[in-house]
Amino acid sequence: MELWVLLNALVTRLLFVLHSLIGVWRVTAVKKEPKYWLLALLNLLLCLETGLTLKFKQGRGYKWFSPAIFLYLICIVPSLWLLEIHHGTQYCGNEPEAVQVNVSNQDFNQSRESSHGSEGTDHHIIQTAKVFVNQLSTICETVWTLALHQTFLLLLVVGRWLLPIGVEITRDQLSQLLLMFVGTAADILEFASETLDIEDVRKNYVLINAILAVWTWSMLQFPLDLAVQHIGCKPSASTRRIPSLLLCRYSAELWNIGVSLFIQDGPFFIVRSILMGHFRIFNQMLVFFTAKNVLVVTLQLYRLAVITLDFRATVLQKSRKGEVCCCPCEPYEARAHATGHQENEMKEFVAVPPKEEPQTPSEDH
Repeated sequence: MELWVLLNALVTRLLFVLHSLIGVWRVTAVKKEPKYWLLALLNLLLCLETGLTLKFKQGRGYKWFSPAIFLYLICIVPSLWLLEIHHGTQYCGNEPEAVQVNVSNQDFNQSRESSHGSEGTDHHIIQTAKVFVNQLSTICETVWTLALHQTFLLLLVVGRWLLPIGVEITRDQLSQLLLMFVGTAADILEFASETLDIEDVRKNYVLINAILAVWTWSMLQFPLDLAVQHIGCKPSASTRRIPSLLLCRYSAELWNIGVSLFIQDGPFFIVRSILMGHFRIFNQMLVFFTAKNVLVVTLQLYRLAVITLDFRATVLQKSRKGEVCCCPCEPYEARAHATGHQENEMKEFVAVPPKEEPQTPSEDH
């Protein structure tokens, strides 16, 4: 196992665990109940996945799916749910000047009381850490929750970048996937922050749960790598069917369209339409993002129609010429084997000399 691969695999998962533990700490501090520390046990799944990946895959990733990203979602999403549902009314104006004065006075008193020995130095470090943690606890809940949302989405992109890739995905495909993740993360953050910050939404417990459910549903696209990889198809009887050929040829494009329609822009449009149509909630940003979702859904449907018509024209053209429509994303070895087999049959056919007809004796002879 390469040292660099091992280091990336361990460091990335360690970042996931630390971030999820910060989320659990915030839930425990907000709820003021130690039982919520049991959420930290979910990180054992990530530790188990780390051991299995290092043993069976030598730290490399899997094809089409990232178990580390999926388990990280399982570890952090419950904490964000609890923080959003609680959402205290603590005032965010913490008067930073007064806080800064208090911190400096405490640090001064601790440094004056501490001795020059090693025990005094250790005591001073511990006290300073306690002061720092206490000051972090004074930050209002809304700021903490938004910061966890932002770092969560950033860590998804950075973590996917740092995780060792498998042999099935190339660097070019990974770069395309990361660029798509950046845009997706920005849209998801806008959806969560823009809808949950509405005062009328905060008063409705059912709306909060519905928005969080759609938000969780949209996060499920991050562990999958189908947006940049073709599924590949083998020459068989099933690939002769039109739907199978269409899926084989445009698998990545169809996955992107499906994600936009059923996982991200489609559900986001439905939620925002319900807020405006049924609950009569209107603001400038809500109307803008609803129009944006409508435009994206319309363009994706137009893209689907273009792909279908192009594929239909290709199939009809090949059928008129008498050619067999085959999948362009077949493995090269399979196509080469089939082509070589046909060439061998042709050579055998040409090599066999035609049989001469028996000559009948002529009458003169």
